[in-house]
Amino acid sequence: MDASSILSDDLSDYDVVSDPGRHSLESSIADLTPNPALINEPSPVQEAYDKFATIRLTANDIQVNTRTSLGLAPAASSSTKADRTGNDNRVRRVYVDGLFDIFNAGHALQLRQAKLSFPSVHLIAGVYSDHLCECYGTPTTVPHLERCEILRHCRWVDEVLPDAPWQIDEQFLRERHIDYIVVEEGMTVDPSCDKVRLKGYDAMKRMGKVIPTKRTIGITVVTPASLPNPGTPKSPPIIALFSEETPEPLVEF
Repeated sequence: MDASSILSDDLSDYDVVSDPGRHSLESSIADLTPNPALINEPSPVQEAYDKFATIRLTANDIQVNTRTSLGLAPAASSSTKADRTGNDNRVRRVYVDGLFDIFNAGHALQLRQAKLSFPSVHLIAGVYSDHLCECYGTPTTVPHLERCEILRHCRWVDEVLPDAPWQIDEQFLRERHIDYIVVEEGMTVDPSCDKVRLKGYDAMKRMGKVIPTKRTIGITVVTPASLPNPGTPKSPPIIALFSEETPEPLVEF
């Protein structure tokens, strides 16, 4: 083999890893490993299991709901068939966005559903910047940097996108090679949800790109108004340096 033959080889397959504009290194590695190890999920306490219905959803429950919502055929019952068709073991790139302000169990359980929506998922979490939230009338309590860092440490998230767009469009999906986006059930009819965001979600729904996740009922939602008020700081008490019987200074005329 001469040098010219090496230089003439098609190296486009390597661009998946080398070109960060197309795939992140993490997602490229995930594409090369269609059967990643199962995520270690500690068992919930019994009280939480009884209270939150979304905790009781198994991976199979979530995947059946996903395929039904998307109008996909049932998952192959045979691993041989799944490997041959490539429908079940292919890594799906799934995207979920939000403020994730004052992160709670509801956020975590939605991310869990997103991650388990297919047997192999590379989950991207998009976080809105503080400036973007203020522009659309939803100021945040937790700074953007900290919200991103919280998500980075969530067991279900594979990648954090810190510059998430407020409205998703088809071009964004193409640029990020996203297969599906996640939207919580009821959000598109929620009057409190910004109409600009809803316009993007509706467009994705028409394209058949939306995975609906079950909303977790019973979560304690902490808002800035419900946070404890530290109150106005008070000056420390002044310690008298003189006793009450200290005579007044003598004034000479």
